[in-house]
Amino acid sequence: MDRHKCGWCVGDDLYEAYHDQEWGVPVQDDATLFEFLILETFQAGLSWITILRKRENFRSAFDQFDYKKIAAYDAAKIEALLQDKGIIRNKLKIRATVTNAHAFMKVQEEFGSFSEYIWSFVDGKPIKNKVIHYKEAPANTKISDALSNDLKKRGFKFVGSTVVYAHMQATGMVNDHEVGCFRYNEV
Repeated sequence: MDRHKCGWCVGDDLYEAYHDQEWGVPVQDDATLFEFLILETFQAGLSWITILRKRENFRSAFDQFDYKKIAAYDAAKIEALLQDKGIIRNKLKIRATVTNAHAFMKVQEEFGSFSEYIWSFVDGKPIKNKVIHYKEAPANTKISDALSNDLKKRGFKFVGSTVVYAHMQATGMVNDHEVGCFRYNEV
């Protein structure tokens, strides 16, 4: 029996698996939140499927998204990343990843965890929207605007409101599954 899925993922096995297993599931784990934050920053200006297809390459290239290791990257490591054909070789985004690792750890120091910090913007619980068709979902909201501005003040890069809202969707801070999607009430 086929179950209804959000229209954006239908027709691509990798997209459908990501939709069915990860997208919109509330994430409280700092390591996973960091991975999604970095993947979203690389996605800026590109399609999410492009990033998903390179996800394992990103994990390998960026030490499984270990933010402590990434914060210590030097010029030689950055140059090596710029030569890695398995990832998006954007110098600004690669450097931003190092910058964001530093900022991420500063947030952890201040709030105890990045999760505590980021989830405070939604009072610790997911916002459940009522999206009929995925194209109706917003690209950003007042909350993503506020979070984006706060992240920028804290030194994060490539965290515009649209990137931040996509991060909120991916990590379950907002539930933008279509109301007819089988995952809508599961996450």
